[in-house]
Amino acid sequence: MDSIKHAVELARSAEHGARIVDGHSVVPQGNAPDALREIRLNPAHLDTNRIVAYGGISGQPGRYYDMLRTQVLQEMDKKGWQFLAVTSPTPGCGKTVTACNLAMSIARLPERSVLLVDLDLRKPTLATYFGFKPEHGVTDVLEGQGALSSAIVQTAIGPTKMLVLPGSTTSHNSSEWMASQTMATLLERIKRDFRSRTVIFDLPPMLLGDDVISILPRMDAVLLIAAVGSTSVADIKECQKHLQRTPVVRVVVNKTAVAAEGYYGYGYY
Repeated sequence: MDSIKHAVELARSAEHGARIVDGHSVVPQGNAPDALREIRLNPAHLDTNRIVAYGGISGQPGRYYDMLRTQVLQEMDKKGWQFLAVTSPTPGCGKTVTACNLAMSIARLPERSVLLVDLDLRKPTLATYFGFKPEHGVTDVLEGQGALSSAIVQTAIGPTKMLVLPGSTTSHNSSEWMASQTMATLLERIKRDFRSRTVIFDLPPMLLGDDVISILPRMDAVLLIAAVGSTSVADIKECQKHLQRTPVVRVVVNKTAVAAEGYYGYGYY
């Protein structure tokens, strides 16, 4: 009942009008600030966490994410898709690293913009990878403890900027939230208020529980991340059972035998 009540309140808040931030509409809630909080990212911290797609320098590992970016965007544009889910069969496959790098690579394009959302409610780590501590996060918004507009931050490194909706605290009832009307209302609001942006969702590993299965019907497409030494053929087959009705734009295989200039290798299928 509380979830339904909060979903109604979340929907009603949209009636108060939108404000323009960074060229995109953001619906105000409560005492939301006049502008999104901007966080300057530390290149050394990003490099340590294998976030390498911010520079666009020829010959650097980021070029592999640029190739992935082009393939993914071509498919999404062709189908008119906005929501891209990034997941993996099990932990340790590099799904969050891939989500971060893909988002940064897209954000570097002059006529593109991105919103990266941490929907791994079991283990939210986007903010840690980027090197900042969120004031509010997705769980706060779902629980009515924070406004969406105050939870979203604008990250910047050099000329590259993108929006991030980080996670906050670990949720012990993540699967219930994923299947809730409150989550559905939040996603509809994101789709409406950020309709000109590609929205990338970092989801938990698919085979850890029913979180991903619950949210998949609300996603347009999936990017599946596997890893040599971490993902078995049986894992892939089990994921395929749950992906019958959701298009898979690509499968990325990390930690391949061929290294890429000091970083693990990548394969796209």
